[in-house]
Amino acid sequence: CGLGTKIPQFTLTAFPALLKLRISLFVALLLAYTLTAMENIIIISLMWADNRLQTPMYFFLSNLSFLDILYTTVVTPKLLACLLGEKKNMSFAGCITQTYFYFFLGTVEFILLAVMSFDCYVAICNPLRYTIIMNSRACLLMILGCWLGAFLPVLVPTIVVACIDTRLTEKVNFLLSALVILSSLAFTTGSYIYIISTILHIPSAQGHQKAFSTCASHITIVSIAYGSNIFVYVRLSQNHSLDFDKVATVLITIVTPLLNPFIYSLRNEKVKEVLREAMNRITSLVLRKT
Repeated sequence: CGLGTKIPQFTLTAFPALLKLRISLFVALLLAYTLTAMENIIIISLMWADNRLQTPMYFFLSNLSFLDILYTTVVTPKLLACLLGEKKNMSFAGCITQTYFYFFLGTVEFILLAVMSFDCYVAICNPLRYTIIMNSRACLLMILGCWLGAFLPVLVPTIVVACIDTRLTEKVNFLLSALVILSSLAFTTGSYIYIISTILHIPSAQGHQKAFSTCASHITIVSIAYGSNIFVYVRLSQNHSLDFDKVATVLITIVTPLLNPFIYSLRNEKVKEVLREAMNRITSLVLRKT
């Protein structure tokens, strides 16, 4: 792995093809990052402050929002500094640390999406036992499993990044990306096969609509997350346009966490109701003080 080779720092080039637009790109990315943080903080605050949202589904959603904040924070501040700052260097230790947390948090999110598909499965296929199966202890253990389950699969490729042989790095990256993404996708797909089978046996059209609405947002997020990440990471050959890969990675890291609250939470009637009530309370307090 070239342990005797000293690599003091890397030079970050960001988007050399878009140098003329770097100020516009900086503003757009800063706005997206700020909105992502605000949206997800609001979602977390609502779900922990209101008893109506303290159910397993919203517990997992609050964890997804927390992950999205961390995930985008790992990369975005350094990217923004690189776009406008004169100093575009990054230490080897900093690069390894960023790489580890980027893939670690991404892996946690994939495992969490699989856990959320199991939650949908229990809610639709076994509703009478839902509160028994998805109790507080089980939910906490599932979240703990998401974090612990992501540790080892990410540790190995992070170490391999230091290797001189880039072909080995590509192969390890491909194998472990395929393991994490495709295994969680297989579990999610299996859950939805049972869910769809159960929905098709529901006699009423209203029952169909209610069941589909329960998992529609999750299906949307799963499709975006798995589709984009499989396209970028689960490929053996990395001989593609580097600029294209950078744009795709920015979309995965910044745009997806920005859209998740809209797709999963802010379209939810119960969440919108709680948000309206919270806004009314805040407005009333402000008016009283003035």
